[in-house]
Amino acid sequence: MNTFMRWAGILVTIFIAAPLVIVVPMSFSSASSLQFPPPGYWFGYYRAYFTDLDWLIPTWNSIVIASATTLLTMLLVVPATFALVRHKFRGKSVADLMMLMPLAVPHIVMAVGYYSYLGDLGLVHSHMGVILAHTCLSVPIAFLVLSANLKGFDRNLERAALSLGASPTKTFIHVTLPILRPGLIISALFAFVQSFDETVVAIFISGRNAETLPRKMFDSIRQEADPVIAVISTLLFFLVLVGIAAPYFISALRSRVPKPSRSPAGAH
Repeated sequence: MNTFMRWAGILVTIFIAAPLVIVVPMSFSSASSLQFPPPGYWFGYYRAYFTDLDWLIPTWNSIVIASATTLLTMLLVVPATFALVRHKFRGKSVADLMMLMPLAVPHIVMAVGYYSYLGDLGLVHSHMGVILAHTCLSVPIAFLVLSANLKGFDRNLERAALSLGASPTKTFIHVTLPILRPGLIISALFAFVQSFDETVVAIFISGRNAETLPRKMFDSIRQEADPVIAVISTLLFFLVLVGIAAPYFISALRSRVPKPSRSPAGAH
């Protein structure tokens, strides 16, 4: 059974990773459009990406918007999660349902609603409009991750800190936050990725003033299938690999660092 599960995992991994592996050689292709296998190899499209403001500005916009979305999402999700998980009040089930509603509605429908609502506020084609729309999409995902983490939290640790004289604020900072740190980091990461990769809502809301990288890629592949798209996909692919490998690399380095030896008590 273990062998079967192992091979099933390998096959699923290959199935998911195969398209990404094909994209990598296409990023070095000398063809004028996306073509596999490449007729030749060069770094011209990498040079085109890093020197063309038409690509660099949307990239910067996506980073700024995703970072702001992550910050706003966490500011909203953390208190909301504590309220919905730890407290009972009238309408709690409705509040839970509304928090998860964006996951059940197609993005194209959400985009039309955001376009109409934000248009009345004068926020269409602005960074703030995209940030608010992306935050609405990121909140449910961050809430699911953090609420699962909080439900498994042992509140006896907080009670012990309070009984020893710690204030609620110090208890939250020194006991609750360190234990919930992995859940908070994962929630923030999901919020960032959700915003950075989102395309449909960005097409409706961003315009040219706040054009995001996914929107730029969508417009490019629709018009000319620019191989620079493969370059961006390859860079993002390797960034993810670095992010996955970094903790293991750091752990390996720490294990090789010799621990300082302690001299016996009274030794000089």
